[in-house]
Amino acid sequence: MQEIMDFILQEGDVEKSLRAPCFIKVPFLEMAKTSLELANTMPSPRLLKIHLPVHLVPPSFWEKNTKIVYVARNPKDCMVSYYYFQKSDQTLPDPGPFENYFSVFLSGNVSWGSWFDHVIGWWKAKDRHQILYIFYEDMIEDPQREIRKVMTFLEKDLSDEVLQKILQHTSFESMKKNPMVNFSVLPNSVIDQSISPFMRKGT
Repeated sequence: MQEIMDFILQEGDVEKSLRAPCFIKVPFLEMAKTSLELANTMPSPRLLKIHLPVHLVPPSFWEKNTKIVYVARNPKDCMVSYYYFQKSDQTLPDPGPFENYFSVFLSGNVSWGSWFDHVIGWWKAKDRHQILYIFYEDMIEDPQREIRKVMTFLEKDLSDEVLQKILQHTSFESMKKNPMVNFSVLPNSVIDQSISPFMRKGT
């Protein structure tokens, strides 16, 4: 989604999309102090990424009427994906065996808390704020339809030719090969992709 949104704001310019890794183009605010510093230097409109539950979002997001795109994913697939990510991310605690992780995930004892509280909290907030609520499964089923939703939300009227370019460059297959997206620019001491690739299956 962050790559789709960046492409929309860059109006499908592939060269501009390759200007920096995704974590530089779209700072992940709660990840590192440097992300916040980077965000503060960016001109508006800027893309920022958070994984926060709705009740922890900084009040300025609501005060400034910030546009938010929230992506929800089936809990089973989310759990499996996060388990493999946690195994490869060397900054997170080892998740242990999967059969134990199932109950850990269900209890919400993972980063950013309960999946259930998270998706329900944002769902309840979507009608009170400028929130576009997207389902990962819908993006898989019909990416063109979902990209059009994002374009409308961002008030961008782009041609079908640009839309096709965005579709092509933000496909899972394309991003899996793109070092600006697939985290291969990070050392193994941060994300060890010999354990599990950052982009595993995309299904």
